[in-house]
Amino acid sequence: MQSPVITADQRATATGAALRGWIRSGRWTGTTAGAARGFVQANLVILPDVDAADFGEFCRLNAQACPLLEQTAAGDAEPRRMAPGADLRTDVPRYRVFRDGQPDPEEPTDIRGLWREDLVGFLLGCSFTFENALLAAGLDVRHISQGCNVPMYRTARRCQSAGRFVGDLVVSMRPFPPAAVERVIAITSRFPTMHGPPVHVGDPAALGIERLERPDFGDAVTIAPGEVPVFWACGVTPQLAIAEARPELAITHSPGCMFVSDWKDADQEVSP
Repeated sequence: MQSPVITADQRATATGAALRGWIRSGRWTGTTAGAARGFVQANLVILPDVDAADFGEFCRLNAQACPLLEQTAAGDAEPRRMAPGADLRTDVPRYRVFRDGQPDPEEPTDIRGLWREDLVGFLLGCSFTFENALLAAGLDVRHISQGCNVPMYRTARRCQSAGRFVGDLVVSMRPFPPAAVERVIAITSRFPTMHGPPVHVGDPAALGIERLERPDFGDAVTIAPGEVPVFWACGVTPQLAIAEARPELAITHSPGCMFVSDWKDADQEVSP
């Protein structure tokens, strides 16, 4: 018998554990944008232990794009700090598998068959986490209201290198009326471990982005006349660094398909 459809309202009000259960069972394989509101979402990178030190340094040097929340021990797929009992091999809706820097064409929903005792998991802060605060302030988060993935763009800005890890910064974009931008900056600045304030407001050409209607990852969203695009550092940035570093194996989340933890987003908020 086919499982009942999980509605957007059910996803929005689920706990992190409940959403992970649906993901693990294969009932949800889509974006986690707008899901499990109130719970911290995280980007995922899995690498062989031989590459872990350099990647950890890459995160330290590029902390706004890659805010490191947890690193697992080699061979351990359980994120014991953020979600005890969870499994990084099954609890992400879709994964990307890179071999020598090249992504496989298929995006699996379970990577237990690829798991090895030398693999290390990294969980990085995600801007989906601060969206609940934007919604609570009465602001329209466009990809949520349109029921799609956030648009993400490769920029012309280079990250700082660490060992062989280097690449271009990726940004996510959300449009807002000009009168709301100051409030948006203030709200997102309260979440420094979730990418914090925007890296740019306004002209996308300043970031080397040519066409907002053609994101490199995610989905295009409607930008109403007079609205301003606002850009945040994005946790897809490591995927470009992996493509350049060419480790023999790397596994990440599919863009927009995050690991949802048991941490509360309010606990990541700092005073202005």
